[in-house]
Amino acid sequence: MSVNHQASAADDLNDSPVVENGGENALSSNIKGSVSHIATNCNHLHDLEEQNEHDQNNTEDKTEDSNDPEKFDEGDHVPEPGPSQYNEEFSYSHTSCYYCNGYYEPSFDEPVCGTCHLFLFSDEVSRPHTTLPINSEKTDDGDSGNDEPTDGYYERRSSNQSGYPVPEQPPNLVERLNQLSTPRPSDNLSSHLVECLPSEVLLAVFSFLDDMSLWSVGFVCKRWHNLLRSHVPLESWKTYVKRRFPLYKPICNIYDWFQVYSQFMQSCPCKTCLQLSLQPQMRDEENTWRSNRLRNELKTLTSEPPEGIEAMPLDSNYCHWQATITGPVGSPYEGGIFYLYVLVPYGYPMSPPIVRFLTKIFHPNISRHGDVGLDSITHNWSLALTLSKVLISVQSLLTDPFCQVCMESDIGKLYLNNREVFEDIARTWTWKYAMHDILPPL
Repeated sequence: MSVNHQASAADDLNDSPVVENGGENALSSNIKGSVSHIATNCNHLHDLEEQNEHDQNNTEDKTEDSNDPEKFDEGDHVPEPGPSQYNEEFSYSHTSCYYCNGYYEPSFDEPVCGTCHLFLFSDEVSRPHTTLPINSEKTDDGDSGNDEPTDGYYERRSSNQSGYPVPEQPPNLVERLNQLSTPRPSDNLSSHLVECLPSEVLLAVFSFLDDMSLWSVGFVCKRWHNLLRSHVPLESWKTYVKRRFPLYKPICNIYDWFQVYSQFMQSCPCKTCLQLSLQPQMRDEENTWRSNRLRNELKTLTSEPPEGIEAMPLDSNYCHWQATITGPVGSPYEGGIFYLYVLVPYGYPMSPPIVRFLTKIFHPNISRHGDVGLDSITHNWSLALTLSKVLISVQSLLTDPFCQVCMESDIGKLYLNNREVFEDIARTWTWKYAMHDILPPL
């Protein structure tokens, strides 16, 4: 019997007449109490059934809304695409920072916003580095086996009397946090003021910008773009390209160096890292062991370079390096030249170098920011490793990805479950971002 029928029957019993005598009065009173209790329970069950149906409908509506991408609120974090959503036209959409989702500041079509970049990927040359433990136990002959660095460099750096102040936080990070925490007063300027500025004033302002900022303002509006194209000579853009990418060796005729510069900028996963590669560094204490070792490594890389690998330092302290890796034959990266930024800390070789891609690449062990997931440059670093061996390991990673531990888990799943689609996307990215030496700009 349904709940409604039970409630109706209970109501009929409650309305039935009662025989007026002693025994029957007591009996009918008991019957009335039982029937009233049953009716109350039945009504309660009926209310529960209606509430369950209402909750189920709400759950279905929420499920439909979550499946509809147009029904996300502006503050919701749009989920990352699954392996089934990848196709040959796939590219990351950096509408907000990958880490803070736009909490600190806009990312401006970059994978990481400026504040998160200072927290997570700041210039670590000037920071103290964790060095590998050195066994100081001496044998019977008084030799500890660690006499190679004769200048006592690591003892001086670990001591508080070194005279080299190491800040707890980079100054840029402190300045950025102060800017975010201090409200900026309104300028009370007209919104059309910039549009009314004459070309001479704009060009005078542009003359104080570096090459990356100068290129960026060319995409603000059509007027600024035309000013750059008409007043900045192509030879200047050629100089900018050679300065940012000194290993660039085109084998095709270049007629428009501005387009070449634009291609490199659009192919770079993180322009902040590209800017850091030419950042001037304060000269640290002279470390004879580090300098001699890096000079020998550079000599080896120049005289006997590994196949498909080039590298060169960008500063006199051997802190910033740029390297290129040619895509291995038989892989979807074949024919492409991938640029890398190598940051060699002052603690090298006790501390591993930092390697990041300056060319976008579709790979499970390389993040959208360009970081390389390689154990030999993290927890498995060894003094026997060199920059040449590190670059060879990165090159071999392009042939044989390690999908058990991935920087991009969805790409790793795609590689394991649908190799054909993975190779199509990787090949398309290689053609689009890593063949500037062969394909002239359109």
